[in-house]
Amino acid sequence: MNQIINALKDGYWEDLWPSGQLHYSGNYTLGKEYGYWERYFENGQLSFKGNYTLGEPDGHWEGYFNNGQLSYKGNYINGKQDGYWENYYSNGQLRCKGNYINSKQDGYWEWYNLYGKLISKQYYII
Repeated sequence: MNQIINALKDGYWEDLWPSGQLHYSGNYTLGKEYGYWERYFENGQLSFKGNYTLGEPDGHWEGYFNNGQLSYKGNYINGKQDGYWENYYSNGQLRCKGNYINSKQDGYWEWYNLYGKLISKQYYII
């Protein structure tokens, strides 16, 4: 755990907040994040979870507010948002949903107010 090889982080690492709570946990390869990672707020709530490939987000990711509510969920490919994403308000209501290609909004996106009412539909063309 917490190993350095040739001045680069390697293997499984954990870091703690000054309070002693877990701040993050995950693996490094050649000094870059690799594999499954979790990061936490100082209050102990999960901040995000997802996978890295050579330091870039890759695969399914979820982020959270410090109250534990889901903030977003979606996929990355080579560090870029790609595919279907949803974003939420801190009260748990859906804020918006739609697709990304190469971190650019594509196609129909729907936007909702804080109470869950649809307020806008937008169409994006890359």
